[in-house]
Amino acid sequence: MAKELWKGNEAIAEAAIRAGCDCFFGYPITPQNEIPEYMSLHMPQHGKVFVQAESEVAAINMVYGAAAAGKRAMTSSSSPGISLKQEGISYIAGAELPAVIINMSRGGPGLGTIQASQADYFQSTRGGGNGDYRTMVLAPQSIQEAVDLVQDAFDLADKYRNPVLILADGMIGQMMEPIEWKQRPSVELPPKDWAATGRHGREKNNFVTSLRIDAPDCELHNVHIQSKYDRMAEEELRYETIGCDGQEPEIILASYGTTARICWSAINRLERKYGIKAGLFRPITLFPFPYDQLHQIASRPGVKAVISVEMSQGQMVDDVKLAVNGAAPVHFFGRAGGSIPTVDEVADFAASVVKGGAGK
Repeated sequence: MAKELWKGNEAIAEAAIRAGCDCFFGYPITPQNEIPEYMSLHMPQHGKVFVQAESEVAAINMVYGAAAAGKRAMTSSSSPGISLKQEGISYIAGAELPAVIINMSRGGPGLGTIQASQADYFQSTRGGGNGDYRTMVLAPQSIQEAVDLVQDAFDLADKYRNPVLILADGMIGQMMEPIEWKQRPSVELPPKDWAATGRHGREKNNFVTSLRIDAPDCELHNVHIQSKYDRMAEEELRYETIGCDGQEPEIILASYGTTARICWSAINRLERKYGIKAGLFRPITLFPFPYDQLHQIASRPGVKAVISVEMSQGQMVDDVKLAVNGAAPVHFFGRAGGSIPTVDEVADFAASVVKGGAGK
């Protein structure tokens, strides 16, 4: 199939439509505005629902309602908007509803900047709202991967009855790349016999809620949803390694999304400029995080250090440290506030670590 040139945000919106998105609810914020703009034109053409809500809070609660009715529902926003949606995301997770959420993250805190950032890692992987819950978090590094993951996200949300978050950034949303629309195999998913869509032979209507007023009942519910997260960790881990197989890298760069693309070039620069063999470990699922897989690579005899490279002040580095677990020194290199690290900056820092000149 021939490739087509698409802008990231528009490709993500089209991928959601092709994945069977029934309802989209959103509110404008840069740098993701092309997603609701595209949806406003194309969802009605497919007989689907588009609503520009009066606020981010309204939008996420509309997602709750549509998901409770058994519809494939999605919303998108950027960092401050996702913050406003956190209460609703907690309710959706507590009510065990499938939903897809897109975050084209920007620099913060607060309004910050409209430039690309990865400073929403904590918010995305640690829940963000109240209570013991998690969202599955998928982190694409290209528009092609974003398209593929968005389509997967709807199936994963239905499989686990849980919100799935695509964590990208303004760079991926705004740039253009050639992509291929792939023929996806059909996936057998559990029936939505829990949805509030009538009795369907039952004596009573389904009742969808996150309210568990009795403490023992609420605890049982928490244990139940935790078991889903444990299943995700067993069945849904995704990651990529470059330069880690067939050779013994001296240093491992751990990075995701846009920054991983920079690190890919940096490992080549390290070998050409400094004669240092380097590898890249790229988590695709940020939750669940591939702890064991990174630990195994960091434990190889030739590895002198692992560097977490991020567009933040250091967030994924906490998971990197948990994964490495003392097998090698862990260092951090980052740029914040919408600044993007360069290939030379990453390569020069990594070389200084190998030569013993950088602090942990």
